[in-house]
Amino acid sequence: MTNNRNETTVHPEKASVQKSFAPLDAPGTLYLVATPIGNLEDMTFRAIRTLKEVQLIAAEDTRQTRKLLTHFEIQNRLVSYHEHNREASGPELIRLLSEGQHIALVSDAGIPAISDPGADLVRDAVAQGIPVVPIPGANAALSGLIMSGLPTNRFLFLGFPPRDRKSLNKLLDGLERESGTLLFYESPHRLKKTLAVVAERWADRKIAIVRELTKRHEEAIRGSVAACLARIEEVPLLGECCLIIEGAGEQEGNTTDEAGQGQWWASVTLEQHVAHYENLQQSRKEAMKSVAADRGVSRRDVYQALLGEGQEE
Repeated sequence: MTNNRNETTVHPEKASVQKSFAPLDAPGTLYLVATPIGNLEDMTFRAIRTLKEVQLIAAEDTRQTRKLLTHFEIQNRLVSYHEHNREASGPELIRLLSEGQHIALVSDAGIPAISDPGADLVRDAVAQGIPVVPIPGANAALSGLIMSGLPTNRFLFLGFPPRDRKSLNKLLDGLERESGTLLFYESPHRLKKTLAVVAERWADRKIAIVRELTKRHEEAIRGSVAACLARIEEVPLLGECCLIIEGAGEQEGNTTDEAGQGQWWASVTLEQHVAHYENLQQSRKEAMKSVAADRGVSRRDVYQALLGEGQEE
């Protein structure tokens, strides 16, 4: 490759150091090349040059990638690497890299190795001392975040949420007190079902549903989770979506009292805990939500526990 200089030093039981642009004859380099998420004009000059110069391009969907390569007049050899063949294709790609071939890894759209099996190939390359070089570009999650209107100083990317209700609720239980903005991907045919589960506990949180990023029908729907759920029930959405959900608020994530004495609620009953927030002018529903955040459980668990004590919501 033109101007390709890589050096990786690996010492047993010591930190490895990769100098991406230092001279090295072998092994080859694994390039992680970002591709457009919609608009072909988002392809970078460096990405095009890299795809033209490597000996091999490994793609998630060769048919999709072939269209991209044809558009930019790139004629290099193309092979398949995806979820269903990674156990067979991965070792072969590592072998070729070890022999000195330079390989570019691409996904269908965006940056490879994010929520796709490319992460396994990167892990194996690093373990073998093979240089891994990112070629940055478009990313749907971050693009959705910056146009959402929600805080960007702290965020957590979670990929696609679990398909079944029980697993999704378990995931959301663990996120009750997460203050950072939450980023999810979701398919259009599962969007309503996922939002319905989220709305059961976070109906009032702000959310942005962003779809068709960089494409002609790019759209952002903003509002509370409940309002956005009502909207898509009326007008179903098409196209892959990014869900950008507000993190836990000050009271949701707070585990200290006004005096900063730590988990003050550990020594009080559940009803007393709820009463504390009601005395702060919260409705009973809001108070139960705050208690759930303090204790790291779901609001439903608080409600059921109170019922067991003869209380009603």
